[in-house]
Amino acid sequence: MAVVVQDGRILDLIPRPAGPHPDPGILMPGFVDLQVNGGAGLMVGAQTDAAALARICAAHAGLGCAGILPTLITDRPEVTARVLQAGIAAARDGVPGFLGLHLEGPHLAPSRAGAHDPALIRPMDDRDLAQLVAARAALPALMVTVAPEAVRPNQIAAMAEAGITVSLGHSDATLAMAQACFAAGARAVTHLYNAMSPLGHRQPGLVGAALAGDAAAGLIADGIHVDPAALRIALRARPEGLFLVSDCMAVAGTAQDAMMLQGRRVLRRDGRLTLADGTLAGADLRLDRAIRTAVAAGAPLVRALAMATSVPAALIGAPLGHIRPGAPARLIRLDADLHLADAVGGAGQSGS
Repeated sequence: MAVVVQDGRILDLIPRPAGPHPDPGILMPGFVDLQVNGGAGLMVGAQTDAAALARICAAHAGLGCAGILPTLITDRPEVTARVLQAGIAAARDGVPGFLGLHLEGPHLAPSRAGAHDPALIRPMDDRDLAQLVAARAALPALMVTVAPEAVRPNQIAAMAEAGITVSLGHSDATLAMAQACFAAGARAVTHLYNAMSPLGHRQPGLVGAALAGDAAAGLIADGIHVDPAALRIALRARPEGLFLVSDCMAVAGTAQDAMMLQGRRVLRRDGRLTLADGTLAGADLRLDRAIRTAVAAGAPLVRALAMATSVPAALIGAPLGHIRPGAPARLIRLDADLHLADAVGGAGQSGS
């Protein structure tokens, strides 16, 4: 097929003219990444404003993303408030590629802090809830990662009713605790396997709830955060609902070999990001690599492409992830080896 594009939108799909077609690559929707901690040398954090969010979104467009959720990890209340206001301003300004925000914390389990600062982790209170509900009304999407230990089911229900995508993560929750949160309205799991108690045959925990249930679940498919065998198990256990995230940091889209995270130095070495003690601190990952990792673990190609496009888009209700008339023409091309060959095309495009 040929895709006809006019004024930045897909106008039609028509049969491709006969004759040789030398390009063996794949034209596909741009990636949709729901966990983006930073890029272009910037982290989402205390200095974030709408202009910073625009720079991060632009950097990820160059990495193949049609849209992203800039993600704030656990921080002080005033930083959360600043980032929410920056996101509201970015939405008002129509920043290309800005789909909303993801707040990963601070309402997590300190026992599973990972690279988050345990001193900043705390339970959700009524003021936190009111702030999130108010912000969601002014954002295109808001995803919030919480641990079952740090929130009450009625708080999850209130967030879900307000249109917030509630995701569970950074937790030692039991299977019953996780299932109660899903029953209350949680709809996803943040970076499955990472920062949560491992699957046990007598206590399956959050991993078991994700693999045996129907909630969506993000995966950092870099071959480092999740062993290929564990990725294969997840793919087999869950024929639907898994999606790929980069969990990338400020170094994304740059040649930087180090960065600072809340006063701690993060090193970039051999495709991984770590604190000085070796703790993984986000990922050095682009989603075409995640697709290749998923395919190598047994995912059919069409499914792997959907895991980086239509599945995450559907989770937050974004109008992306498909090639069909009327959709935004934010398209990319992968080569025959599934490497990103051409980054996102945006508004103003015409042609076929």
